[in-house]
Amino acid sequence: MWLWLALLSALLLGFYDIAKKQALAKNGPIEVLFAATAISTILLSPCFFLYSGPWMHHLMLMAKAVLVSASWISGMYALKLLPITTVSPLKATRPFFVVLLSLLIFGEKLNALQYAGVALALASIALTSFSGRRDTAGSGSRAGYVAIGVSIAAGVASALYDKHIMVQMHPLFVQSWTNLYITAIVGLYLLIMRGVSRSSAKFRWDWVLLGTAVLITGADMAYFFALGSKGALLSVISIVRRASVLVTFVFGALIFKEKNLGGKALALLMLLGGMVCLMLGT
Repeated sequence: MWLWLALLSALLLGFYDIAKKQALAKNGPIEVLFAATAISTILLSPCFFLYSGPWMHHLMLMAKAVLVSASWISGMYALKLLPITTVSPLKATRPFFVVLLSLLIFGEKLNALQYAGVALALASIALTSFSGRRDTAGSGSRAGYVAIGVSIAAGVASALYDKHIMVQMHPLFVQSWTNLYITAIVGLYLLIMRGVSRSSAKFRWDWVLLGTAVLITGADMAYFFALGSKGALLSVISIVRRASVLVTFVFGALIFKEKNLGGKALALLMLLGGMVCLMLGT
């Protein structure tokens, strides 16, 4: 059951990335992120009354919210600066780093197929980076790659942390309260940035924001329930969720008419080959 939930999460994540890219046409990345998390928190608000926990659990969720906020904020900037067909394959490498760190931190062992999967992932990173250089140039491109690097690192840390907290808490308790804390962090960051830059740009409502919030709420709910299921494997779930790159790649090519898809397609195939190797070897 948990594997099907992971697949559902992957599908919803793919459409979430597409909706998020569309929402960036009318508002800045932080405004989109704040609106999506705030709406998601409202959707999950009944859980505040249904699930509760000790203050220590809330502190743990605040720490998770910091990691997620760092990953999402930097990821939004990367999506603004780089094509979605570059960002999505790079983000899809996070499960491989989760596997590597699980090997070092938790003492997990990799077999030959899993090592082959890691090697394919690293090769796909290099190929994607080379292809992405032709999409943008100058400081914006470099800033985009720095942003996606921060997003990946924080996302990997958050995934490893999830493995620790999900054995102690209910999935909806984790999702609802973490969302609330993320909304507060992003909202504070937005206020600070507007004060520093003294921006006069106004937030413009877009119904795509509602769709974005619904999609990420569903994707995260499926993920937390999958991870909280008996016998669930974080390494497999993380890999399966990255299948969302199939959705973003196809829509990035058909809707956004992004270019230089040949090298990215090859990188995507290598990445999928790495996923298959890890799944078969797990």
